[in-house]
Amino acid sequence: MVEKLFKLRENGTDVRTEVMAGITTFMTMAYILAVNPSILSATGMDSGAIFTSTALAAMIGTFLMAFFANYPFALAPGMGLNAYFAYTVVLGMGYKWEVALTAVFVEGIVFIVLSLTNIREAIFNAIPKNLKSAVSVGIGLFIAFIGLQNANIVVGGSTLLELFSIDGYNSAKGVEASMNNVGITVLLALIGVGITGILVIKNVKGNILWGILHTWILGIICQMAGIYVPDPEIGFYSLLPDFSSGFSIPSIMPVFGKLDFSGVFSLNFIVVIFAFLFVDMFDTIGTLIGVSTKAGMLDEEGHLPNIKGALMADAVATTVGAVLGTTTTTTFVESASGVSEGGRTGLTSATTAILFGLSLFLSPIFLAIPSFATAPALIVVGFYMLTNVTHIEFDDFSEALPCYICILAMPFFYSISEGISMGVISYVILNLMTGKAKEKKISALMYVLAVLFILKYIFL
Repeated sequence: MVEKLFKLRENGTDVRTEVMAGITTFMTMAYILAVNPSILSATGMDSGAIFTSTALAAMIGTFLMAFFANYPFALAPGMGLNAYFAYTVVLGMGYKWEVALTAVFVEGIVFIVLSLTNIREAIFNAIPKNLKSAVSVGIGLFIAFIGLQNANIVVGGSTLLELFSIDGYNSAKGVEASMNNVGITVLLALIGVGITGILVIKNVKGNILWGILHTWILGIICQMAGIYVPDPEIGFYSLLPDFSSGFSIPSIMPVFGKLDFSGVFSLNFIVVIFAFLFVDMFDTIGTLIGVSTKAGMLDEEGHLPNIKGALMADAVATTVGAVLGTTTTTTFVESASGVSEGGRTGLTSATTAILFGLSLFLSPIFLAIPSFATAPALIVVGFYMLTNVTHIEFDDFSEALPCYICILAMPFFYSISEGISMGVISYVILNLMTGKAKEKKISALMYVLAVLFILKYIFL
């Protein structure tokens, strides 16, 4: 039955190889179970419920990839998209998280429609490849910036932002913290970045997850030695898992089905949907092409034979994930780790999906992991996304300058959508004003997008 479902012999693989590849993929991306609740809880969402919805969305999405496309790619709520949801749409724009979840749901429906037609190819082809790389780089810087903030390595101060100090932190937060709470966690976060960096350089499988666990364990040691003293009143909690309720699965009900369509018809809401769709679409396609190239899955023309099935799995997973109560579920670039272990079919992704299901029973462990332990993961994932800067043609200033503007706008304006807007507008205007638009063959859709973004700034 396994052979019939996944065509192992046809793809030159076997059950053992596929299962080991699936375990490897899970190890490299299981950090999302700790990071996603940490990020989304900033919106007021229940962290336990988010953990459950994250695990379920990852399990369902990855199973869909296994059976829709028979590819060894795993899905989960995407990094970058969860940050955009929490810090831009909810905390920045002021939308309720229920409305933001609705934007994710609508984006998933739109993506399903696009995956059934050729419109997605038209949108993909309309955006210049350099700008696509710039979006990834900008998101990487944005994620890293959030990681630095979550660890309190960067705090507000007299120069707007500055390196952590106890006095600066207390002044910015209006609290009386000390080296026994915030101070030691900053030091542990920095050590965690170093540990994760060493693991990355050593090419240790699951390096990001191991980096989180090592940092957390060091924190527990510090707590047991009295170096770290929990102070819940200023947001520093015990680092020990709470097994008082056993290994029960946290209720999903605080976030399940909490969709609010009240803001659907506003222009701002449409921009939010487009931003989710844009990032999801290009992250997904870029990941699929990149990982499948590594696995030798592309045909002679450089196409992925069953990309429509893969995109449909991504689209359906996003829609289901929004109902479950989590952000855009997308294909993870960490799938490359399983591919590098020999994974070639959907049996790899099915194995990963099963492990996400089993992780539901380990919620006390994942929910006890503090933000200073997950911050190194954000910083290093930002590095991975930053590496796309090498794909930008810096010799051509008409390409490089819009990419530069796009990259800068995301962390400095604290918004992924602003970076996308600025990138599209500057690309069109600079090439028009310098007479390069015809040479670049800028598509009509790019002009439409630029005009829409300009109108947004004028009227909103």
